[in-house]
Amino acid sequence: MSHKKFSRIHIIVMDSAGIGEAPDANHFFNHETPDIGSNTIGHISEQVGLEVPNFQKMGLGNIVPLKTVAPTESPLGYTTKLEEVSNGKDTMTGHWEIMGLDIKNPFPVYPDGFPEELLSKIEEFSGRKIIREANKPYSGTAVIDDFGERQIETGELIIYTSADPVLQIAANEEVIPLEELYKICEYAREITNVGSEWMLGRIIARPFIGKKSGEFDRTPNRRDYALEPFGKTVLNHLDDAGYLVISVGKIHDIYEGQGINKDMGHNLSDMDGVDRMLKALALPEFEEGLLFVNLVDFDAKYGHRRNPEGYRDAIQDLDERLPEIMAAMKEDDLLIITADHGNDPTFVGTDHTREYIPMVSYSRAFKEPKPLPIGHFADISATVAENFDVSKGDIGESFLEALV
Repeated sequence: MSHKKFSRIHIIVMDSAGIGEAPDANHFFNHETPDIGSNTIGHISEQVGLEVPNFQKMGLGNIVPLKTVAPTESPLGYTTKLEEVSNGKDTMTGHWEIMGLDIKNPFPVYPDGFPEELLSKIEEFSGRKIIREANKPYSGTAVIDDFGERQIETGELIIYTSADPVLQIAANEEVIPLEELYKICEYAREITNVGSEWMLGRIIARPFIGKKSGEFDRTPNRRDYALEPFGKTVLNHLDDAGYLVISVGKIHDIYEGQGINKDMGHNLSDMDGVDRMLKALALPEFEEGLLFVNLVDFDAKYGHRRNPEGYRDAIQDLDERLPEIMAAMKEDDLLIITADHGNDPTFVGTDHTREYIPMVSYSRAFKEPKPLPIGHFADISATVAENFDVSKGDIGESFLEALV
């Protein structure tokens, strides 16, 4: 093992917490509106207020001007914003780039719904009909309100998509058991893999419970069936070198388990994800390596549903847990808090937004933290790779030496 600056690095992805339109936002759209002017954290701060004293101390307000999060002269952490190189604004593209991959060709999306041939194959395998009226980009809560009662009556599948390259299958757990739903999703994954004419980033099982419209609730039994990354990521290089690589939340799904050698499981909520992170930090075998956490509620519950108040509350909830996380860290641990794309809850439409992502860091080993130059998503993995003396990904430049 090399002489490392940090023995353990912990990355938290606040899923979708972008921090201002990317330079190429005009090439990405919410329906017919370009993502120009999107700013997830900025607009939450401006329109509903954001009280995050711990993030403020770390330097969040030093990245860009925020109405209710002031900059600080002596931040606890190094900060910057990072630009996406890859052609996309979805979860997989963002996470894969963070770990060093350059996704040049975007995944296909289906703004008019999935082709009949694909649906027919799923019907033939499952023995269940598909509700054709749901086959289009749809809000995950709206689609079960609109078709959940019909599914209870008929046993049909609710298959829908979004602006992302995903196929989602919603099913009432009392009508279609989880095991059956997962098998159908596994089959859908098989026929939409690399090389398929319908190659999709993720197949998502979306189980729910309830008896009638307005009372349906999605359960924590969601499962994501992702493509394997198109190349080796820094996670693979860490695993190959014998380091512990721990995942929390949907990280394991996003990378299809590649390079991850310990999984702490799926989050029941973002705060449950923090609890799982704290358990990982306390593992006696976790002496060296990477802890990688995804907190998805920001995106799934508040960004897509265009709920700025809920999004604000979720950020503030995480802010309240930061002292607990920092106290659980060792002297030579490094914490990086970032995002994977934007999803401005004040913007038009319901889709992700093409934005910069924040990079806020903390370590007790820091001497004089300050803002860093603007970088790219993959700079995070390049920094991790240099710290542990393993190969970096296809892209990214390390900022390790700047962390004096």
